[in-house]
Amino acid sequence: MNLSIKTITCMLSICCAAAQAAPFAYVANERTGNISIIDIATDTVVGDIAAGKKPRGMTASKDGKQLFVSDQPANALQIIDVAARKLTGKVDIGESPEGVYRSPDGKWLAVAVEEDNSVYFINVASGRQEFKVKTEGKNPEHAVFSRDSKWVFVSAEEADIVDVIDVAARKQVASIKVGKRPRGIGFTPDGKFAYVACEIDNNVHAIDVATRKVLAVIPAGVRVNGVTVHPNSKTVYVSNGGDNNISVIDVASNKVTKTIAVGQRPWNMAITADGKKLYVANGRSNSVSVIDTEKLDKVNDIKVGELPWGVYIPE
Repeated sequence: MNLSIKTITCMLSICCAAAQAAPFAYVANERTGNISIIDIATDTVVGDIAAGKKPRGMTASKDGKQLFVSDQPANALQIIDVAARKLTGKVDIGESPEGVYRSPDGKWLAVAVEEDNSVYFINVASGRQEFKVKTEGKNPEHAVFSRDSKWVFVSAEEADIVDVIDVAARKQVASIKVGKRPRGIGFTPDGKFAYVACEIDNNVHAIDVATRKVLAVIPAGVRVNGVTVHPNSKTVYVSNGGDNNISVIDVASNKVTKTIAVGQRPWNMAITADGKKLYVANGRSNSVSVIDTEKLDKVNDIKVGELPWGVYIPE
């Protein structure tokens, strides 16, 4: 079969585009100051990106072209060009930034800044900080947008509440009583519920987003921490840092249905867009565990950098 130069060029362009669009998981490694890039198809590390001295929270622009990573010692949000795999800029923010989240509508980044007891809001289009909101809880760690982008739920390590920020009003408007030391927060994709891990109490609080009422308190493992929700809104996964495992919660019953062993001190996690694989950062194992969510079994352990804080998978 003879192919024209035009046809061959077109085929090569399609192949290159497919390679660039390959699904990746990004892992922030605090101690080595870089981001490990995992090819989700093969579960292998295919590269890394320098990301300051101590990268932690991470998210991406809605088009997936930029990564935004908090760098704790630099008091900055680092901006990474995904295609070039290099730092291209930064936004100076308050002291000791941690969790970074993008609003589902793509307009805002929310950064939890521990020492300032505030959430900083960055305009994605301009790359500039537009405002910040002081939180009632001290030492905020996560600041997660509701599915409609109207609210931000904030967890703080020195608190027993979740602060609620009205994004349009640019102020805190409520707080929800939960357990001691709330950490990870996950909203179900249907927007109805939020799940909050409370580390000291070893439980997870299920919250009705519309009424801001706690519907259930679910016993989990020791030092429960990260929260990730399946795209089908039916299952919640929480990491238990002291037990080295993951609890699987059924949303319908709000009960733990299984635990899955992973590495040491599992922390923040991410799930693939199709919901088939869950990636768990194991801080003390310097690895990421991969869980098959259909079989509910660990299927892989991937070596990454030192002290991985969490995993991010673009939508």
